[in-house]
Amino acid sequence: MVCGAIAYDSRSTLIVMRGTLTGQRYVNGILLPHVGHFLNGLPGAIFQQDNARPHTARVAQDFLRHFHILPWPARSPDLSPVEHVWDQLKRQMPSCHSVHDLELAAQDLWVHLPQDNIRCLINSMPDRVAACIAAGGGPTHYRSCPVFVSLPILYSFNCLVFEIK
Repeated sequence: MVCGAIAYDSRSTLIVMRGTLTGQRYVNGILLPHVGHFLNGLPGAIFQQDNARPHTARVAQDFLRHFHILPWPARSPDLSPVEHVWDQLKRQMPSCHSVHDLELAAQDLWVHLPQDNIRCLINSMPDRVAACIAAGGGPTHYRSCPVFVSLPILYSFNCLVFEIK
């Protein structure tokens, strides 16, 4: 599994984790060494994550209570800007025959993802939310990226699981 976060003008390092992600592993392997430091460097940052079990575990919630968290409804990953980043990476991922090659390919794609793509996704959030509301909470086919919409700093975090074929 790889985990990463995006912000308007930056992104985290891509975190590679093997095995099952529990609440405690989420705190010790991701939040403490990566997320806390990154958020402290972004004054006014709003942290957003989905409602995966490790994210909602008491130990994770205790760690995050010191940060500004954007409440996120269950089962709405389509609205999270980082989900669209994962989609881009999955489409570009070459076939890999070993875990090591897969990790290297994911790291390379992450590092070379244009920051303008991330900005576009974050800028599109107000329109994506409006489209979701207009669709009664159902799926949308929203794809455009407006030129600029002023938003507070959004730090969107999630994980992606790649499979070796």
